[in-house]
Amino acid sequence: MMTTGRINYKLEGREDAPVLVISNSLGTTLEMWQPQMPALLEHFRVLRYDTRGHGSSWVTPAPYSFAQLGGDVIALMDELGIQQAYFCGLSMGGMTGLWLGLHHPQRFLKLALCNTGAKIGVLQTWNTRIDQVTREGMEAIVPMVIDRWFTKSFQEKEPENVKFVSDMLASTDRIGYSGCCAALRDLDVREEIAGISLPVMVIAGTHDQSTPPQDGKLIAERVPGARYVELDAAHLSNWEQTDLFNRHVIEFFKG
Repeated sequence: MMTTGRINYKLEGREDAPVLVISNSLGTTLEMWQPQMPALLEHFRVLRYDTRGHGSSWVTPAPYSFAQLGGDVIALMDELGIQQAYFCGLSMGGMTGLWLGLHHPQRFLKLALCNTGAKIGVLQTWNTRIDQVTREGMEAIVPMVIDRWFTKSFQEKEPENVKFVSDMLASTDRIGYSGCCAALRDLDVREEIAGISLPVMVIAGTHDQSTPPQDGKLIAERVPGARYVELDAAHLSNWEQTDLFNRHVIEFFKG
């Protein structure tokens, strides 16, 4: 584990392999990608990091913006001498990918945008979430969020994995979480994404309440040439459908 520019990261894999940057969801750390790592490391040099306000990365005063969150990715790549990479992000990480595809397309080869949207949620919902976390702390939202992240059947079958993710969520800094909520609240690139020229794959979850399939379909319809994949999962499809998720991501980047 290393930190550069106050962003905590891990860079793993063969030095001669192409670089893949992977970006976490709101309320998780780089460990959310644990189910993907064995498969991804067979093909890529993987750079994963804790988004600002999360994990061991710096917690700056809220609110945040995607100019900051995406800028952190570019600064990290610059620091590590990475000129170009593939990018895979889920939820907040997917929105980071959209921002990067619009503002720094020359730094990326392909984008996998998973369980995300060009606009996520509505103003009042985000403001209510920020207020609740500020007043009551992260523990207050864990049960509700977990029910949105995982289907009931997965929660029943995989209690240890659900607890692992729940603990990540509960330990997130409330200021960092609120700052990223504000970034998610304020970004709306539904009109701009038609200008993304990079190859894009969108992964959605059939049972995803946070970013329903129609959010993913909108991206796939508006980004020229984008492909769309829907998995039998809720929001964290990389956990619920690990093998299928890994296969689609690897085939897309290697194809």
